[in-house]
Amino acid sequence: MEGVTWFFLVYLICCTVARCLTMAAQTNLNITTDRSALLALKARITSDPQNMIFTNWSTTTPLCNWVGVTCGARHHRIAQLNLSYFGLTGTIPLQLGNLSFLVDLDLRNNSFHGTLPQELARLRRLMFIHFAYNKFTGVIPSWFGFLSKLQGFGLFGNQFSGSIPATIFNLSALQIIDLSYNQLSGRISREIGNLTLLKEIYLDSNNFEGMTSINFVD
Repeated sequence: MEGVTWFFLVYLICCTVARCLTMAAQTNLNITTDRSALLALKARITSDPQNMIFTNWSTTTPLCNWVGVTCGARHHRIAQLNLSYFGLTGTIPLQLGNLSFLVDLDLRNNSFHGTLPQELARLRRLMFIHFAYNKFTGVIPSWFGFLSKLQGFGLFGNQFSGSIPATIFNLSALQIIDLSYNQLSGRISREIGNLTLLKEIYLDSNNFEGMTSINFVD
């Protein structure tokens, strides 16, 4: 009987160790995924006047200590990326869509340009997008409508054109929209009334039909 007890005890210890090793390996893999995403972004940056990214984002520095990066306490994955006012120039790589624990993405007041990759639609935990005062072009992607947790949506001061995609009006958690100072056109859909939690909306300085400006603050 004593031999059986020892057998099960050893078995439980081995299972616990194996589980811990598996979790550690998975955590390391996830951190590697996040690191690779930011290194892909770094590779797309052509100008870093403050030398914030070029000197700090290095594999010799722990990822969660990189400038602009905040990691979650539980999973140690990137939860916030704040590169606002860095004066960066570059484009957004598709690998940024691999930051699956990202909640807040702030790229305000830089010179990022080009279109937004569809892979960003995978950021399903995202609650806040701050892309103001960059040089993004093209239409506002319809896949923003897949980001169901989105509360703040700021694209003002870019060069987006076309109409506001109808999918935006399905974002039931949305509280703030700022699309002002772009090149948007068309009519404002009545479906905007679906946004029952909306507190602020700014659409001025565009080319919408039948309006000169819309600004609303609850």
